[in-house]
Amino acid sequence: MNTADILSEDEQLVVRTVRDFVDRSVKPVVRELEHSDTYPEALIEQMKRLGVFGLAIPAEYGGTRVSMPCYVLVTEELSRGWMSLAGAMGGHTVVAKLLLHFGTREQRRRWLPKLATGEVRATMALTEPGGGSDLRAMRTVARRTTDPDMRKDAQEYVVDGSKTWITNSRRSGLIALLCKTDPAAVPAHKGMSILLVEHGPGLTVSRDLPKLGYKGVESCELSFDGYRAPSDALLGGVEGKGFAQMMKGLETGRLQVAARALGVGRAAFEDSLAYARRRESFGQPIWKHQSIGNYLADMATSLTAARQLTLYAAREAEAGRRVDMEAGMAKLFASETAMKIALDAVRIHGGYGYSTEFDVERYFRDAPLTIVGEGTNEIQRNVIAKQLVERGGLDG
Repeated sequence: MNTADILSEDEQLVVRTVRDFVDRSVKPVVRELEHSDTYPEALIEQMKRLGVFGLAIPAEYGGTRVSMPCYVLVTEELSRGWMSLAGAMGGHTVVAKLLLHFGTREQRRRWLPKLATGEVRATMALTEPGGGSDLRAMRTVARRTTDPDMRKDAQEYVVDGSKTWITNSRRSGLIALLCKTDPAAVPAHKGMSILLVEHGPGLTVSRDLPKLGYKGVESCELSFDGYRAPSDALLGGVEGKGFAQMMKGLETGRLQVAARALGVGRAAFEDSLAYARRRESFGQPIWKHQSIGNYLADMATSLTAARQLTLYAAREAEAGRRVDMEAGMAKLFASETAMKIALDAVRIHGGYGYSTEFDVERYFRDAPLTIVGEGTNEIQRNVIAKQLVERGGLDG
């Protein structure tokens, strides 16, 4: 793919560097790590040295900020090698952007240099066991202490509640926790805030959730029982802004998931194309059989369309425009495309597509996460429809 039209020379080098890392370091070991569900410590360390965790952070904080199109293509390359590696930096990037857009000066100075190097990795905690995509129904509450003898800057929030499906929660040093600081607020979202919390007494990572795919990185349940966070942990220093802040962050999150889907779909397509060229039946390579050739043609066409839609949304985001609809479209289309390509890759590989000795079965297990993660595709359709009405159509 020619990226010269959308990336600077420096950004093209970033993408090539990550592509080389995937080919040299990830592909030779991914099958063993994935099947054993082993945390990829050595690969994460290499990603730190490459600067992957600082791609959303400006140089003044020690990062190497790249454009959103570049970030999307880096994510695609990582996911082409192993989607779990892209997941290891997805929530981290969202939290970094939350700090950049909404954090106080002190919060940015404290956290961003450590996030840029990967010394501290971050994740976000939204989903609850009884709520799923319905964030307004959350029950995690943070109550500010009201001791009149305590200095205002020494006051705390006492947090109670639980979160689930939190990626990297054991190994992240910073958690952007969406919670209710005013449970009585009407509408409910006006009572939500984001607290920047660290591991400590009252916070328990209770278990790693068993998963179909997305192996290697942990997805856990978090329990808050009397957890105390200082008042300066409130993102931006103002209560009631958390829902709007997180929705802005999720624009990046959904573009990142779309890019993950591109990587999985691309890997499945490339493996299928290579297999169809070397595998023979009835005296000829199987790509010459019309049914297999049609699969390949459809894969390439839909993958190209998904990439263009995702890059369009990324360019709009880079221009500073609101992209909740565009990011939702990209996430919806790219994830459904990845799932279809992964299934067709199994068909092309036949029995080998069902074998753990080939990577195709991993793509088939990883792709569904992009459909349900960062807001299910049913939720994306709701977001898209709402925005179409509010904007008066596509050109509104």
